[in-house]
Amino acid sequence: MDLTETDLTALDLTTAHLTDACIRANIPVRTVSLTPVIPGTRTSGRVLPARHAGSVDVFLEAVERAQPGDVLVVDNDGRTDEACVGDLIVLEAQQAGLAGVVIWGLHRDTQDIRAIGLPVFSLGANPTGPLSLRDRAPEALSTAEVDQWTVTSDDVVFGDDDGVLFVPAADAAALIEKARGIRDVERAQAERVRQGESLRSQLRFADYLASGLTFREHLRKIGGAVEE
Repeated sequence: MDLTETDLTALDLTTAHLTDACIRANIPVRTVSLTPVIPGTRTSGRVLPARHAGSVDVFLEAVERAQPGDVLVVDNDGRTDEACVGDLIVLEAQQAGLAGVVIWGLHRDTQDIRAIGLPVFSLGANPTGPLSLRDRAPEALSTAEVDQWTVTSDDVVFGDDDGVLFVPAADAAALIEKARGIRDVERAQAERVRQGESLRSQLRFADYLASGLTFREHLRKIGGAVEE
């Protein structure tokens, strides 16, 4: 699919909708609890991997080969003793047309990053910059390790206040379509609750208790949505 069509805001979708779609489609759920530096911001786009080894040159090299709309995904081994991305790299990414920065590690220059406005997701902030120069991995610009997941440019990343989700680019269009259906069902259910019809009634909860099915089996049988 055209990766310019993955924008969460334009799609009116959340990572929760997409994660539920992954579960229904039997696609591995690759999520990480990273926090946006600017609450409420969202990002999405093709993964642009870069493994940090103590110097920002790898980020500049990644940006040099980036396409507009890519998201720089930084692997710093989840370290919490140093920050690896600051305001200059975020500004460079913005000027190159990137859609955001995702860091398996820490950032610094929080106030300046917020002023720049580009969506940045990380494990948190630390004023300390890189503490040592390490050997650069041969795959430094082809793969990134983010928590337990290995991601490449064949993946798309989505990020919002709930965290980040990686999905295969080849599956993105189908997942987005499935997520739209989940979103629409959930919104209709929420509106009916506001109008006075309980969620238990909508989901035929009494029937479920007597059915012998798992709750997810029951939801799929009646076309309801609440947990996937």
